[in-house]
Amino acid sequence: MDSKQLVGQSECELVPLQVGNKAFLVHQQVKQDLHALIQAASSDGFQLYIASGFRSFERQLCIWNNKMSGSRPILDDDSHPMDTASLSDEQKVRAILRWSALPGASRHHWGTDFDVYAGNLLPADTSLALEPWEYTQGHQVPFYQWLKNNAGQYGFRFPYQQDRGGVASEPWHISHHATAEQCLSQLSITLLQETLEQSEILGQRAILSQLDYIYNQYITNIQR
Repeated sequence: MDSKQLVGQSECELVPLQVGNKAFLVHQQVKQDLHALIQAASSDGFQLYIASGFRSFERQLCIWNNKMSGSRPILDDDSHPMDTASLSDEQKVRAILRWSALPGASRHHWGTDFDVYAGNLLPADTSLALEPWEYTQGHQVPFYQWLKNNAGQYGFRFPYQQDRGGVASEPWHISHHATAEQCLSQLSITLLQETLEQSEILGQRAILSQLDYIYNQYITNIQR
């Protein structure tokens, strides 16, 4: 992928895939394996739906800026809204990064990573929260167990299966390992810095002052 594609500012390598009644953009190297995973899940009684797939830089920037500005809550490790009044910008940045990727560094920019759930296991009149309890104790447990047993056969892994002190545990997040690793290997700190310097991201100074730490703790610090 070229630099614009890596940071979510171009969709050149992406192709559409219909999942349920929605169309998603996926990396062309991922489409066949993702379709096969969906079919396998269906054969075993799970309607695999995508809660979130490709996300552009601008979309990720909107999420980020809403959290930095306070118009959207920043969640703590237990998924509860934090009181951020006493936090510095540097502390806010690290708190946001527990649950939301830095624009330009989201794995969702590549069309290789997906937040998934079993639609037929979601109780009526219940909205998916994408919180760990749903997959470890709640309605998505059977599907999560199935995913852990089968996703690897189709090239997918869980980059945030364990909390490694960076991004919090995300049992819903699967990644097409081979393709995502290629993208990650090309995503340099220099490219991120140049991209962020040219953006209107809130907390820019606080981000750039600790970009090396962010890169090592929240971007490359994944389960392999």
